[in-house]
Amino acid sequence: QSFSFLFFSPQEELRELREQPTDPQEEQEIIDRIEEVYFSSDSFDMVQYELEKLPPDLNLLELEEYRDKLKRQQAAVSKRVADLILEKQPSYVKELERVTSLQTNLQLAAVICTNARRQLHSAKEGFTEASLGLLANQRRRQLLTGLLKSLRTIKTLQRTDVRLSEMLEEEDYPGAIQLCLECQKAASTFKHYNCISELNSKLQDTLEQIEEQLDVALSKTCKHFDVSHYTKVQLAYKLLGKTQTAMDQLHMHFTQAIHNTVFQVVLGYVELCAGNADTKFQKMQYKDLCTHITADSYIPCLTDLCKALWEVMLSYHLTMQWHDEHYKEEEATPGAGNAEGSDESTVDRSYVKKKLEHGLTRIWQDVQLKVKAYLLGTDVSNFKYDDFIVVLDVISRLMQVGEEFCGSKSEVLQESIRRQSVNYFKNYHRTRLEELRMFLENETWELCPVKYNFSIAQLHEFKFMGQCRSPSVSPSRQPESTETVELSLFEQYLQGGNPFEMQIDNKEEETEDVLASNGYESDELEKSVYQDYDSDSDVPEELKQDYVDEQTGDAPVKSVSRETLRSRKRSDYNLNRANAPILTNTTLNVIRLVGKYMQMMNILKPIAFDVIHCVSQLFDYYLYAVYTFFGRNDMYESSGLGLISSRLRTTLSRIQESLIDVNAGPHASPEERKEKVPSPHLSQLVVLTASDTLYGLAERVVATESLVFLAEQFEFLHLHLDTMMPSAKKPFLQQFYSQTVSTASELRKPIYWIVAAKAIDYEQMLLLMAGVKWDIKEIMSQHNIYVDVLLKEFEKFNQRLGDVSKIVRIPLPVSNVLWEHCIRLANRTLVEGYANVKKCSNEGRALMQLDFQQFLMKLEKLTDLRPIPDKEFVETYIKAYYLTENDMEQFIKNHREYSMKQLTNLVNVCLGSHINKKARQKLLAAIDDIDRPKR
Repeated sequence: QSFSFLFFSPQEELRELREQPTDPQEEQEIIDRIEEVYFSSDSFDMVQYELEKLPPDLNLLELEEYRDKLKRQQAAVSKRVADLILEKQPSYVKELERVTSLQTNLQLAAVICTNARRQLHSAKEGFTEASLGLLANQRRRQLLTGLLKSLRTIKTLQRTDVRLSEMLEEEDYPGAIQLCLECQKAASTFKHYNCISELNSKLQDTLEQIEEQLDVALSKTCKHFDVSHYTKVQLAYKLLGKTQTAMDQLHMHFTQAIHNTVFQVVLGYVELCAGNADTKFQKMQYKDLCTHITADSYIPCLTDLCKALWEVMLSYHLTMQWHDEHYKEEEATPGAGNAEGSDESTVDRSYVKKKLEHGLTRIWQDVQLKVKAYLLGTDVSNFKYDDFIVVLDVISRLMQVGEEFCGSKSEVLQESIRRQSVNYFKNYHRTRLEELRMFLENETWELCPVKYNFSIAQLHEFKFMGQCRSPSVSPSRQPESTETVELSLFEQYLQGGNPFEMQIDNKEEETEDVLASNGYESDELEKSVYQDYDSDSDVPEELKQDYVDEQTGDAPVKSVSRETLRSRKRSDYNLNRANAPILTNTTLNVIRLVGKYMQMMNILKPIAFDVIHCVSQLFDYYLYAVYTFFGRNDMYESSGLGLISSRLRTTLSRIQESLIDVNAGPHASPEERKEKVPSPHLSQLVVLTASDTLYGLAERVVATESLVFLAEQFEFLHLHLDTMMPSAKKPFLQQFYSQTVSTASELRKPIYWIVAAKAIDYEQMLLLMAGVKWDIKEIMSQHNIYVDVLLKEFEKFNQRLGDVSKIVRIPLPVSNVLWEHCIRLANRTLVEGYANVKKCSNEGRALMQLDFQQFLMKLEKLTDLRPIPDKEFVETYIKAYYLTENDMEQFIKNHREYSMKQLTNLVNVCLGSHINKKARQKLLAAIDDIDRPKR
């Protein structure tokens, strides 16, 4: 075809060329010689190509040859194409038929499409715009409804902070956290909205704010525990999954609460007492702040301190109780959660339980340290006794709280209060001893009339002994039966109140109860008798007389007349058979002091020994004063009556060495001088030299018997003191009772001996006896005059005793001691008188026996004392006159109660009657041998 365009050959020429027979091989060679460029592409411009190939100088011949060549090539190609066409003719025909059929189908399709378009146009107008448009609108509506719901949710989420604030104000922490967590979950659903990312951050901040408020709410439970409030807080922490963290925080809050509480209480009192001082107390450390507490505000501040600390400890106790009950409920409802949640809950429960148990000791230790700093911040050595007892009682109650709180023995508190107590008690005891000396030196030793059934238990100071359980006694020391019956302090005050408030109320009630009547309601007359033990007012003699007379046994007062009393046997000076105590104001003061000391000891066991030692000093000093005032005399040894036992002598020596300051001089150390007291001096108002008062017998009776009464009270308190005494120190208490208390009654002998020695004129009797002639030759039937004189002396003594008994009751033991002394002295005077005889006959000895028998007979009518003391002493001496030499020697060896003079006189008088000079020498040598060891 390209060639045809090139040469513009007519069709015939071409046909000729094709019709020429050709060799196929040759034909192929011709085609092969065709340039490749002719086969390159349809857009190839062959004419342009051939023209461009023409040389600049054209040669016709060459052109024709080249043209023929191209023609041959064209003819070969045409022939080949024709051959190919002929070869493909059937396929062409068949394909042409298919094209024709396709054309027909396409025409039909065009008709169908035209119809379809026409139908679609009709459908569009009649269906799509009406029905499908409605469906589209419905779908759009659903989408918009979902969008609106989402928007409302977002709006709700945006407004959640308002509701959260309301819930926090209502303290609905679990609800707030639940709401916040739900909001966070919802926010994650709508996180594709831009506004939600900001909201999510805001919710996280809110949750942190809730945790902060939750922490504040948790701290409030440390001072005032509320079950519903604490339940909300714990549930909130559980929702957060921070139960263990909450417990750690709670213990921090309790520690902080203790510090803040005590600081605010002390600060309040310090600022109140400081007034307008510019001192910046708030910046002080707690320990330094405690040193600014004044003495007046010390106890109220201590009480308020303990009240506040009690509230904190009660809150902790209730917190533990809440967890115990809560866990019991959880255990009672197993399977409440999945296995994983249950395991986590068990771990939390175990952690909380251990934390709470460990926290008990830690919190109590904090309480002890705070109270210790307060206690040691002030010098309490100059406090009044009652104030100091209040301090001890409050601390003791606090220690009881500690023992019930965590089983602690409160070593820190015990050591602190022990230090303060020892310091206070030494100062207090020193002052009391000085007061006791002053009382003793001003004591007139007059009877202090009290009720016949007076008991130290009636005194306010001993009320603590009657209580079932002193608040100061630790629970561990109580019997098990008591523990099972009595409620603990935490149980008693669970619903309200405060153990430290009750403490003060009880004390006030006790004081009012004691001072109201003192037990004198029964009789109008008794109401007028000495109602105030501390009063030092004078009691009228008439009242004393009535008091003595009224106490005459079990019969009513009105049934016994004074005449009946006076008609009783004269030797019975114990007119008060009810045994009304004989005591003085000083005795009562000592008893009161003992009660106060015991209160202190009861509250504070660690200084029990120090207190008991001081109690013993009170008794020692009283005993020593009574002895010094009424019993000290240099004639005891010469009397030979053994008036002072070795035990009493040892006791008096010990007291003088350990307690009495005998002006030792500058070489005595200050500590020794501090622990000693000057020896007391008897009041000048007490006269012990008047014979008409039997040399102060009334005062001696009151003094001695008050000491005996005091000893009886000590015996009554022995068991109580023994229970308080540390085991290692109990031997001291036993020795005190056996060596000192039990010797009180032994003072009767030396004290009343002085009265007996002066009440009867024994010297006159010796002079009268010296005038009697004993070497008579006949037996006399009439006794000598000195016997009557002696009996008159005894009658006068008896009368004076009666007079004294109107002033003060003379107990039977006292009257017996007095009579015993007088009779012993009289009998020894008789022996001394007989020992002065130069010459004596058998008849003279018989007269001596007659005189003595007369004396005994009359004496037995004056006294009920039986047997008559030293009766054998006189009779044996008189009868010794009749002994032989050998018997006399044995008598001298066996009877050492007689003096050298008396034994020598006995030998000398017997000389010439039945003893010769040789025997006399032998007997005198035996007497000298007896006396030699004494020298």
